[in-house]
Amino acid sequence: MHKLIILVETPEDLNAFDELWPQFLHHAERMPGLNRESTSRIDSVLFGNSSYYLIHELFFDSLQAIRAAMRSDSGQSTGEVLQRMTAGRMVIMTADHKEDNMENILKYKADTD
Repeated sequence: MHKLIILVETPEDLNAFDELWPQFLHHAERMPGLNRESTSRIDSVLFGNSSYYLIHELFFDSLQAIRAAMRSDSGQSTGEVLQRMTAGRMVIMTADHKEDNMENILKYKADTD
């Protein structure tokens, strides 16, 4: 699984950002190949310096699926709204995503105890 990660810096105008957020989601959720998404609003930075306000992740089957989604009409519309919403104060990246479930984690822990 791969994901498209959007790191949004703290907006200069939070009200304008929040007004455009539903429009962003409307377009993003129509991107072809999207499997799921998640949004995290940053509560605090525990170590280091960061000006990030929000992390939004869009999950796809592959990097090729992300690229196709970004080229689609919905992907282009999503990018346009994102640009307006953030005034370019963001970072966009892709990542090869791996995750484990608690059953496997607990099994490994039991094997090492």
